[in-house]
Amino acid sequence: MNVYADNAATTAVSATALAAMMPCFQEIYGNPSSLHTPGQRAAEKLAAARETFAKYLNADPREITFTSGGSEADNQALRSAALLGARKGKKHIISTKFEHHAILHTLQALEKEGFEATLLDIPPDGVVTAEQVKAALRPDTCLVTVMFANNEIGTIQPIPEIGAVCHEAGVLFHTDAVQAAGHLPIDVQSMHIDMLSLSAHKFHGPKGVGVLYARRGIALTNVIHGGAQERGKRAGTENIPGICGAAAAFEEACANMEKNAAFLEPLRDKLIAGLTAIPHTVLNGDPKRRLPGNVNVCFEGIEGESLLLLLDAKGIAASSGSACTSGSLDPSHVLLALGRPHEVAHGSLRLSLSEYNTEAEIDYILKELPNIVSYLRDMSPVWDELEKGQRPHLI
Repeated sequence: MNVYADNAATTAVSATALAAMMPCFQEIYGNPSSLHTPGQRAAEKLAAARETFAKYLNADPREITFTSGGSEADNQALRSAALLGARKGKKHIISTKFEHHAILHTLQALEKEGFEATLLDIPPDGVVTAEQVKAALRPDTCLVTVMFANNEIGTIQPIPEIGAVCHEAGVLFHTDAVQAAGHLPIDVQSMHIDMLSLSAHKFHGPKGVGVLYARRGIALTNVIHGGAQERGKRAGTENIPGICGAAAAFEEACANMEKNAAFLEPLRDKLIAGLTAIPHTVLNGDPKRRLPGNVNVCFEGIEGESLLLLLDAKGIAASSGSACTSGSLDPSHVLLALGRPHEVAHGSLRLSLSEYNTEAEIDYILKELPNIVSYLRDMSPVWDELEKGQRPHLI
């Protein structure tokens, strides 16, 4: 049996998204900036896609900018807010220690340009509080950026509460919603979200398409210069096939959100129960306040890389952390921020499900995984020392 359980890294393009894309390759292939009829047909597609994202985010279509993905949208959001803040003498930014590297690395770059970033500690349950944000606010704070749901451990953050704190303080609030969009309800108005990033390939859309929502009145700073596309804020001919596929996938995901969650949560909980029954195993993040399809555990005494290779040999595709850092031998910065020791963080496993998975696949994972963990532990000198009491168990 082949099981794809790495949907947090990327998802399969849905039949709905593919059907929306196909006409844009050979029939409606004009440049939407052109004034002729083929170009205007493409422009109509672009406008319709913008309206779809605006509808399901409760935004205005003019507040939607299409990008190449979540990373570009994150970069543009942070740089825009930073420049706006600097003009008012405000150069302090608040974020968290377990953000995606698209946020953390952009903050590092901004620090080299004279900005100061405060990264909030992560509580043991993986949920940052609005009180933490409020306590970190300063007169010179120009931006708070907190992810909607963590990409590794799946914990859902109190976005409405954090947004309210920022709104009251008059500070811009951005959220990286790449993992949440299409899986959790998002209302940028009621949640006091000023800017939001999402990426189509996380909800069965194509790769290479992202969205940056920016509330009207926020002047975006270009990170790509050239033509006047996207109201002059993102140069480059729009990817009409990808954008149409992204809009169709987002509409489908939002329309089926409750049904998909009701299907996925029991599968997720079955996986959590089965995996945490393995001795010296710990779940990372709150067991309930997490994405419907996310399971992240640490097994003591093994290495995540070996675990992934043996799972792959059994036809199970999984991850030991975020896809963007899967080539690194360093332990996950998310798990370290959560307080996991290095030795434990090295033995992490992320299983992320979609509505395309089945209960039979969950049963197969639960059948094979304990055997693989036992096999790896039997070969491990570290595990031998743990079992003999020569070093203490950390889980």
